[in-house]
Amino acid sequence: MQQKIRVMVVDDSLVFRTWLVQSLSADPRFEVVGYAVNALDAKNKLPLLKPDIMTMDIEMPGMTGMEFLKEVLPSHPVPVILVSSLNVRVFDALAAGAVDFVRKPEEGQRDAFLRNLMTKLTIGKNARVRLPQQNAASAAAPVTAASHLRSGFVPGVSSGIDLIAIGASTGGTEAILEVVRQFPAKMPGIVITQHMPPGFTAMYAERLNRICKLEVKEAQHGDKVRPGLILLAPGGLQMRIVRMGAGYSVSCTNEDKVSGHRPSVDVLFTSVASIAKNRAIGVILTGMGADGAAGMLRMRKAGAFTIGQDRDSCVVYGMPMEAYKIGAVCQQAALSNIPQVVMGRLAKQ
Repeated sequence: MQQKIRVMVVDDSLVFRTWLVQSLSADPRFEVVGYAVNALDAKNKLPLLKPDIMTMDIEMPGMTGMEFLKEVLPSHPVPVILVSSLNVRVFDALAAGAVDFVRKPEEGQRDAFLRNLMTKLTIGKNARVRLPQQNAASAAAPVTAASHLRSGFVPGVSSGIDLIAIGASTGGTEAILEVVRQFPAKMPGIVITQHMPPGFTAMYAERLNRICKLEVKEAQHGDKVRPGLILLAPGGLQMRIVRMGAGYSVSCTNEDKVSGHRPSVDVLFTSVASIAKNRAIGVILTGMGADGAAGMLRMRKAGAFTIGQDRDSCVVYGMPMEAYKIGAVCQQAALSNIPQVVMGRLAKQ
């Protein structure tokens, strides 16, 4: 018999906490080893309960979820799944070491919420907890973009590459940031699909836009793909590239889920394979499941250069592993080296 996943629930709402404990306890895959009424309570109970994984709200009285992550994770690196309402602090919490997040359900959404949360708990218990100092050290790794620029490389003009497509899931918000923050302002157009619910993609795009040298926005149907701009697939819609004259634009439509997701990396990558062919670079980053693997294989067969994040630097080595296993990846690289690989490929064109 498979060992149950030991879960600790942290939430200051009595009603929600009770419902969540009862719902998880009713599933044979999980054992709720305890709960905490706030983050300080969780800090005291964690060494005693020794859960495999925790669920945690962010905004709580006294010690917040953010303070818990910063204080406790360095000594007790347990995977944390955030369960939060629409809140920009989710991204601060992910930067502080949380593994993933689920949006708190509204009326009529509890069944879908539970399915989503249980999937993330099942995968997340084996996730690699990346602490802020690890992220900072990785971000500080030397990048050779400047040397490529000095060598006469003009991104998006002389490189023969006019599109970069990136896909990610669990752990992807920080992984994407780590990659794109190291790109110079002059880059080919970039399109990104990160598994994320509606509402959060707009906030995430704003966060990237504040930090990166490139302009970043949540994509809208018909937006033109152009040098210096990153378009992020909106939560709840499928995004693909389409031909627009000599260039490309994005189509964002309300369609069925593909590979279990909307937006789906497979949808984006398949469109890139069909439209941009060998004038594209594909990057698949950390994430659970296999979304993006089939689309990346189509990209490689169409002549695109494809990059997969390696096992050791992934929070969850799922999507990049599946892509690698089927031969979709031209080159594997550690997260901190992916910007160099991209820039090197652009310089060779």
